[in-house]
Amino acid sequence: MSTYGIRFYRSDTVGELKGPDGLIARDDVVIVKVNSQWDERGGTNTDLLKAVIEAIVGHPDGFIGEIVVADNGQAQYGPYGFGGSLNWDRNNAEDRAQSVQKVVDLFSNRYRVSTYLWDSITLRRVKEYIEGDMEDGYVVYDNPDPKTGIIVSYPKFKTKFGTYISFKYGLWDPESKSYRQDKLKVINIPVLKTHSIYGVTACVKHYMGIPSDRLTQHNPHISVGSGGMGTLMAETRFPTLNILDAIWINPHPRSGPRTPYNSAVRVGVIAASLDPVALDYWASKNILMKTASILGYRDLSSMDPDNTSPGSFGSWLRLSMEALRTAGYQVVMGDEYINVYVYRYR
Repeated sequence: MSTYGIRFYRSDTVGELKGPDGLIARDDVVIVKVNSQWDERGGTNTDLLKAVIEAIVGHPDGFIGEIVVADNGQAQYGPYGFGGSLNWDRNNAEDRAQSVQKVVDLFSNRYRVSTYLWDSITLRRVKEYIEGDMEDGYVVYDNPDPKTGIIVSYPKFKTKFGTYISFKYGLWDPESKSYRQDKLKVINIPVLKTHSIYGVTACVKHYMGIPSDRLTQHNPHISVGSGGMGTLMAETRFPTLNILDAIWINPHPRSGPRTPYNSAVRVGVIAASLDPVALDYWASKNILMKTASILGYRDLSSMDPDNTSPGSFGSWLRLSMEALRTAGYQVVMGDEYINVYVYRYR
């Protein structure tokens, strides 16, 4: 990324990978948002997760911040009907026994790296720290968004290392009773898959692992089709970086999000962008659809980002884009607006 002006590390000194405009500072708290709701190839590749954590703690100025690998599997659905897990027996990795928790355990004795499964607090409604509520749980808006209909909700929680985090407002300091908005970063790492209802799940749909679906009577999931995830990103916290896991994908139309080993297809691609909408547009068109076509599928309309029929993936992705643009985020769709740079590793 640094070749094209995006440095991963924020630093006062300038180098090939670092500079004052970099993404991650040495003392940031980073939420690494994974997919925990599904096992086998449905969850985030844990080899990729390991590489991302290694990159963060490898900050050239010396990493003294904190990493929290987190997700809300909503305490529902998933392979066994109880929601997510960060310690599945069958994982998306070369070593299938390598769970998210096992990856985190490799780092936790040297760095402040932990996990938090928000399923455990998804049924607990709380208030913000500034209102005197120090309990872990979900803050829920009183009213739905007038445009997309989503009832926004987000987690606030205390990490294993004692850090108080509001997903919307940032780090809470109990002594000064104030937030540090700028010190909380989010790296969004979804898996590229088809979806039985919404056609495609990638960066934007992956934010369904942020709100509480059950506290709001499944409102967030219903609102995906009207652009609700765009509103959620805008109202809470826009991802600092999106890394799309397309190492193994599910290209079978409307068969995801569950992705067993025997139905996943290895394409070996990792794609990254600051823009979740652009990345979803490009990846669905150039990875998902092309792989499905090679497999012999002819009707690809459910995963086509240029299909604007009501309720389609292309339609709700545009509505999400509009919600983000209204909030001031420069997100785009369309081949003419997207630059793609390819690196090949052997």
